[in-house]
Amino acid sequence: MVLLHVLFEHAAGYALLALKEVEEISLLLPQVEECVLNIGKFHSIVRLVAFSPFKSAHSALENANAVSEGILHEDLRLFLETNMPAKKKKALLGVGDPKIGAAIQEELGYPCQTGGVIAEILRGVRLHFHSLVKGLTEVSASKAQLGLGHSYSRAKVKFNVNRVDNMIIQSISLLDQLDKDINTFSMRVREWYGYHFPELVKIVSDNATYCRLAQFIGNRKELNEEKLEALEELTMDGAKAQAILDASRSSMGMDISPIDMINIESFSNRVVSLSEYRQSLNTYLRSKMAQVAPSLSALIGEAVGARLISHAGSLTNLAKYPASTVQILGAEKALFRALKTRGNTPKYGLIFHSTFIGRAAAKNKGRISRYLANKCSIASRIDCFSEVPTTVFGEKLREQVEERLSFYETGDPPRKNLDVMKEAVNEAGEVVAEIRRKQAKKEKKRLKKEKKRLEALAAAENSISENGQETENGEEKPKKKRKRQVVEETEEAPQELATSPKPKKKKLMCPEEDGVADSPMPVKKKKKKAPKNLETED
Repeated sequence: MVLLHVLFEHAAGYALLALKEVEEISLLLPQVEECVLNIGKFHSIVRLVAFSPFKSAHSALENANAVSEGILHEDLRLFLETNMPAKKKKALLGVGDPKIGAAIQEELGYPCQTGGVIAEILRGVRLHFHSLVKGLTEVSASKAQLGLGHSYSRAKVKFNVNRVDNMIIQSISLLDQLDKDINTFSMRVREWYGYHFPELVKIVSDNATYCRLAQFIGNRKELNEEKLEALEELTMDGAKAQAILDASRSSMGMDISPIDMINIESFSNRVVSLSEYRQSLNTYLRSKMAQVAPSLSALIGEAVGARLISHAGSLTNLAKYPASTVQILGAEKALFRALKTRGNTPKYGLIFHSTFIGRAAAKNKGRISRYLANKCSIASRIDCFSEVPTTVFGEKLREQVEERLSFYETGDPPRKNLDVMKEAVNEAGEVVAEIRRKQAKKEKKRLKKEKKRLEALAAAENSISENGQETENGEEKPKKKRKRQVVEETEEAPQELATSPKPKKKKLMCPEEDGVADSPMPVKKKKKKAPKNLETED
């Protein structure tokens, strides 16, 4: 007779249930389906053999991860070896997941069964589990399921702070807004300072440089040969600096009051600080793109890649888009207008800002934009779904686009995609291994530092506790010594009275006795007052 047992994995622990004979259960499948909802009938079929609760939430998460991956955990192994029958041939184990069933059968040798009547029985066990186990209420079972579900989902998501694309979206939006604001404010400075020095507008075209020069020059009448070197440092051009100096001497601008100049300089200072912040923000965006989407950055550039991510909403959304959508991303208005008027649809959207589109000939712009969108889609998927993103694939994809451009211009055949991807996979494997080696070394250093810090804290605590004990002992011992001194003094006092009843006068130490040529100093004896005290007591 074969005994059928069913293994049930709950958030609270493992449960092993025994059933009737296999032949009876397999023949009565419709009756089993009916009695699942009735707890009385279900108890007549199923009997709880053993229940092993998890020791902690961490242990429950480890077991859940092991079961989901089809690995036999040590807790489950011990539970089955303890509670399953010794004769493995006469025992049949029913499990819900075929993966864990295969692992149990391979490592422990118990034949496992899934599906059919086992699925119905597990459905009934899941429904009436809190009544099968003594001391387990429905509320506590639901709490255990909720806690394990949250921790399991959190572990599966593996949220990485360094790969958050929301920061890229906000950074590129702020960068575009700063560009607009700096242009507007610079035009205001040009108009305002142009009343005093109109020739400077034609000499200097860069907005940030113009604001720095307006702040440095101030009143043009005070500009002289001594400031020529500083002008060369600001303009980075000696000819321009000399032209500014010559123009200031023969300028047609109006005179300006000191209070107006103070306001112009203050506003120019604000524009200069905004342009400096814009440069720092651009550096920050480059570093974030290197962390989040290195392949896309290597292929199309940080700014265009960030705009694609921002327009799609996230890197995951961009990875889900087909290449045809990536090609016209950002040109939605033109697309719908073309569909409405039955005109020509746009060939490119945001990827037009890439250097590849500008370098291509007019007849090849559509072809290269389609090819570039295809490579951008591949790069975004590599960045989104790879554990350790690298720039290897992006560099190889960029080489392919370069080869395709040269093919359109000269007719040289490009390399096959299969060969390029094989090279990229080999190089990426080496780079990833090197990155993981460095990460492991950093982790070792961090753990060593943490260990040293903990040891130092423990040593400090021990020294504090030892010092406390020493101070306590040090306070007690002098008291005992003092008591002993008082007792000794009282014992010695009668002897002194017997020998010398009267107190002696002060002795003067002679310099000959000490061997020191100083003036004689009186020396007091310590036990002088003891006889007086004893006489008063008598």
